[in-house]
Amino acid sequence: MKSFSGMIGRSSQMCELFDLIQCIAEEGDSTVLIQGESGTGKELIARAVHTNGPRKSGNFVPVNCAAIPDELLESELFGYVKGAFTGAQQAKIGRIQHADGGTLFLDEIGDMKPNLQAKLLRVLQEREVEQVGGIKPIKINTRVIAATHQNLEKLVEEGRFREDLYYRLAVIPLDAPPLRERREDIPLLIDRFVRTFCRRQGDQPPRFEEASLSSLRAYNWPGNVRELENLMQRLVVLHRGKTIGLAELPQKYRCEELIVATAPAAVAEAVHSLATEASSAPAADWGEDGLDFNLLISDFEDQLIMHALRRSGGNKKEAAKLLNLKRTTLIEKIKKKQIEA
Repeated sequence: MKSFSGMIGRSSQMCELFDLIQCIAEEGDSTVLIQGESGTGKELIARAVHTNGPRKSGNFVPVNCAAIPDELLESELFGYVKGAFTGAQQAKIGRIQHADGGTLFLDEIGDMKPNLQAKLLRVLQEREVEQVGGIKPIKINTRVIAATHQNLEKLVEEGRFREDLYYRLAVIPLDAPPLRERREDIPLLIDRFVRTFCRRQGDQPPRFEEASLSSLRAYNWPGNVRELENLMQRLVVLHRGKTIGLAELPQKYRCEELIVATAPAAVAEAVHSLATEASSAPAADWGEDGLDFNLLISDFEDQLIMHALRRSGGNKKEAAKLLNLKRTTLIEKIKKKQIEA
């Protein structure tokens, strides 16, 4: 495992990223463009570039270009002089100037409107900023790091992003790898998040069965590390000090192949028996219109539930364990299907 400025990983992608960040940080001036899906930790990367370079004693100033209304973003970035507009009763420096000597992080730069793109381009070219309502340029020494989950080259082709600004920002491009491309880091991240949440709440950490860990490794994680962090917080709250198996994971995180592979022998036998019967059934039995698939599956589900209830002597909790279901899920199915225990 390798740890770097709050980030952890042992995958080749992360080790290469850590080395690249260190190299970029030491240079200290060039603009950086971080591209990657939402939740991949682009702000963490930007902070690592800042804190590992000569600008670490200066301010790190983050700005989410998508979160600030367009009419406010200009004054937030550039500042304004007294009387520049109604309500401007005193001058205010902008975030670009506040980052002088440090780093300005422009998150979701792809959402910036064209008029502001032109003004930002001038900042990068001339190293100076003009406040709203001002006439005197102010020299600055600010490193700019931009980030986006969008494809800026495609936005340039569509005319939605200035080509000259794109090349000014992408002096050093960085790609934040999605979690599905570094699955070997998932157990490390799970352990980090679980320990962090348990330490905050003073709880005993839950223990993950190998099947549940394998299922989490197999999931595609569209929300990336942020989604994994949120899931771990949820599991710590609901299962503190307990064992988390496949049944304790929310439905969408359960790998169906693992559910079949870890199913009790009775269920596996039943599945095998059904498959054998279906494969050996003569073609005439299927009828001209084929089979009613949903009805057959429902009947088979009924048989499995009744078989599990017989095996458990009518104990719904034990029957749920045999079927790898939650007790509440089994009870709902029994009521819905009107199965006599």
